[in-house]
Amino acid sequence: MRKPAASLLLALALPLGALAQAPVQYRVAFPNAVHHEAQVTVVFSELPSGPLQVRMARSSPGRYALHEFAKNVYDVKATDSKGTVLSLSRPDPYGWDVAGHDGTVRFTYTLFGDRTDGTYAGIDQVHAHLNIPATLAYARGQEQRPAEVKFDLPAGWQVATQLRPDAGKGTYYAPHLQYLMDSPTSLGAQKVRSWQEQGRTIEMAVLHEGTDAELDAFTDHTKKIVKEAAAIFGELPAYDFGRYTFVANYLPQTSGDGMEHRNSTSLTSNRPLRGPGAIDNLGTVAHEFFHAWNVERIRPRDLEPFDFDRANMSNSLWFAEGFTQYYGELLLRRAGVYTDDQYCQEALSGLVGAMLNSPGAARFSPVQMSQQAPFVDAAAAIDPNNRGNTYLSYYYIGGANALALDMLLRQNYKTTLDAYMRAVWQQHGKEQQNYAPAKPYTLADLQRILGEVSRDTAFAGQFFRQHILGHELPKFEELLAPAGLVVRRARAGQASLVSRLSFNTADSTAAIGSTLLGSPLYQAGLDREDVLRKIDGQRLSSPKAVQDLLAAHKPGDVLAVEYRTRGGIRTTQVTLAEDPTLEVVTNETAKKPVTKAMKKFRADWLTGKAK
Repeated sequence: MRKPAASLLLALALPLGALAQAPVQYRVAFPNAVHHEAQVTVVFSELPSGPLQVRMARSSPGRYALHEFAKNVYDVKATDSKGTVLSLSRPDPYGWDVAGHDGTVRFTYTLFGDRTDGTYAGIDQVHAHLNIPATLAYARGQEQRPAEVKFDLPAGWQVATQLRPDAGKGTYYAPHLQYLMDSPTSLGAQKVRSWQEQGRTIEMAVLHEGTDAELDAFTDHTKKIVKEAAAIFGELPAYDFGRYTFVANYLPQTSGDGMEHRNSTSLTSNRPLRGPGAIDNLGTVAHEFFHAWNVERIRPRDLEPFDFDRANMSNSLWFAEGFTQYYGELLLRRAGVYTDDQYCQEALSGLVGAMLNSPGAARFSPVQMSQQAPFVDAAAAIDPNNRGNTYLSYYYIGGANALALDMLLRQNYKTTLDAYMRAVWQQHGKEQQNYAPAKPYTLADLQRILGEVSRDTAFAGQFFRQHILGHELPKFEELLAPAGLVVRRARAGQASLVSRLSFNTADSTAAIGSTLLGSPLYQAGLDREDVLRKIDGQRLSSPKAVQDLLAAHKPGDVLAVEYRTRGGIRTTQVTLAEDPTLEVVTNETAKKPVTKAMKKFRADWLTGKAK
């Protein structure tokens, strides 16, 4: 509704900012960091009358399960503007109601945190890596207020964050709660590398114990990854404050993780920036940077806005995470981190093998796998499950379908998945408002755009029905052949039980993990926690002894197996299967012909696109 003229004149007459709400003010200090504690103070001012509902988040952006961050908060107190102690009540496990305030509430608490990753808070005497939902309390009804955060830093610590710094105040600013909660912050002795790309500042703020030369080499690879990612979409996003930050923690006490955010990413790993660890860490860099487009700005409607009070379910994680999984590895190839052979081994073999060998992928669609995220995305449960037979991560099922779609578009429609991603970006990612996508997408939008890019709406409809809403498996042997790639058994002709065994050398037995549908032990009626005692009359003295025993047989051989089950000790017959492990290799490795057309197809797909 248009504002009446009188009100407009009054607003123009007021000093700039007079109509703005007072910011929520946070102060975070670390007087007992050696014992993993932070002291947090939050000041809520200019409040309406009535109880203030202060809460800790139950979930976190980029995570879909519940994590109940209130469990690590204690010593909670509240006072008003005069220092008068206020009454606190606990209406639920997630927060506190503060009554009797005078328009101001000063809320203080101790936070414990000793897990450095993208979900929790990790605090010790050398650093603090803070996921904000795990760290800062908020108040219901105050979500649209800006926030100012001040960190009381131990000597030698600096701040790395996507929050906007205010040097005059010594604070860090967020325009509202959604942005605040999306802003991971690392505190410590930062080593910073900063550069310009397309008029934006890209920076790496790193905590690690390696050398400056190692960080420089790692940064050089990251620069190439940034260029290749931008080439896919045709541009970098317009970062809200002109800056994108890799908030990286590579200390020994760190848990491996990567978590995307709007203008930054949280990167955590105990692997060093050298050797194989550096390549693994670069894989996370590439995946998370691609998220600056896909999921942060190209965002599914069912995740916007993010709800901190519940588990967040989406139908589209196969696209948001799965397509990003495909592109993260592809970026490493295009940036020159991988060779063709390494890309096949490290990326394609995993995607294809998981898709074709997973019982779950043959039963449930990518959409249904996406809906499982609240139960599997770092979710905690103690009861056994049957996910080995019913689930394949939306990272893999989405990534495998991205690979299949890229091959189909290149072979049949003279276009690419890159073109598809650019079209989705233009229609549902580039336009932003209030630090959020102006037009978050639906499944119907993704199908429609595929029809536009391929110029074949029937194909788009069929692909979604069969592979996204349905669970038809792609024919990877046919799809990868034009690129001169072969899908084959990695251990052809080798006999296998197709089961995970845990050996007990004390009594020469092996406990069985959950058995997979169709596997030899499943077919023979064995299941989790059954214990193998003898195979073909031999005791299971070591993993190597079992390997040697199986190597002496071929697929189809029938062996007697003695095992202990919940019903006692039994003997049955088990028919060995061929080891199902798949690999993707180049025709050159497979010693097959390689045509000029194959070389061109592969080069068009895998070589760098950055100018």
